[in-house]
Amino acid sequence: MLIKGIAKKDKKTKNLIKRLKPGDIAIIDHKDIDEIAAISLVESKVKCVLNLNSSISGRYPNKGPSILIESGIILLETKNREIYDIINEGDELELIDNVIIYKDNIIGSYEELDSEKIDELLKVGYSNLEKELDKFIENTLEYAKKEKELVLEKGNMPQLKTKLANKHALVVVRGKDYKKDLLAIQNYINEVKPVLIGVDGGGDALLEFGYMPDILVGDMDSVSDRCLQLAKEIVVHAYKDGRAPGLERVKNLGLEAKVFPSAGTSEDIAFLLAYSNNVDLIVALGTHSNMIDFLEKGRNGMASTFLVRLKVGAKLVDAKGVNMLYRSSLKLKYVIGIGIAALIPIIVLTLMFPPMQEIIKLIQIRFRILFGF
Repeated sequence: MLIKGIAKKDKKTKNLIKRLKPGDIAIIDHKDIDEIAAISLVESKVKCVLNLNSSISGRYPNKGPSILIESGIILLETKNREIYDIINEGDELELIDNVIIYKDNIIGSYEELDSEKIDELLKVGYSNLEKELDKFIENTLEYAKKEKELVLEKGNMPQLKTKLANKHALVVVRGKDYKKDLLAIQNYINEVKPVLIGVDGGGDALLEFGYMPDILVGDMDSVSDRCLQLAKEIVVHAYKDGRAPGLERVKNLGLEAKVFPSAGTSEDIAFLLAYSNNVDLIVALGTHSNMIDFLEKGRNGMASTFLVRLKVGAKLVDAKGVNMLYRSSLKLKYVIGIGIAALIPIIVLTLMFPPMQEIIKLIQIRFRILFGF
């Protein structure tokens, strides 16, 4: 096997995605490649992925590597982590016969992960799932005691310019199936016109479908400058002590933002913002809702998410549910419009028919005689 391509590297896969071009070799340092990262790499149309870490550690059954292989992208692993500092981004890299060649020198070796190896590693992950579940539950309960102020407090809630009271709010996270779900609920968005809240990259997801975020929430580490500039209002997620690393980026763009210190995730505070501003309904799209989702995000528990959903649960519905329950009504104005559009060609053809033209002339003469003109 011989692979040649331009090397692009980053310790954070989500940052690398922005710079990748078709045919590139993506060098990542990503333990347990998650589903969202894999889908993003597939959409970037890279030639292959060279991982400096374990693509499947066996801790849990992550599906990212399977997605890459099924999409025809070659997945390689190397234990020579020092090559990250040796290779300059933008230089050509050659991978042949299990060795890595850079500027005509062998700098390391690699191993290919095929579907058979991935299946073996996934079996290990499934066998460890019960143990991970026990740890996950323990951590969730432990942190739930510490984070109970998410349910009880309102003190840190910023005052929003956007009016949410008595409206629907659509909270968009760029998570699993976000494109499919956004496509499915377009009729709901266009007719109900909910307040659109993008959570970090969820703001860019809205822009992909031609919608401008009313509110952009998050630590601003995975959202584009364009989205920041187009969002009508920005809320930066800060640590409980008030530190807000994302605020500097916003200010550097000459933009204003409000700060929301919270122990929860960015999607948690998006729900709290909507709920505290008296929305009628919160529709969640692409959000994290199960253990695998949270393990893929590197979180060992879902205490904040559990508590926030406990608080907003009466008003919260998943976008998939909206798609199934929402039925766009056929309005009278649409029926009239369709009817007129259908009659126009019939009228034109009728008027062009010679016998009909004679009848129209006779009617005109009749009217002249009748009314004396």
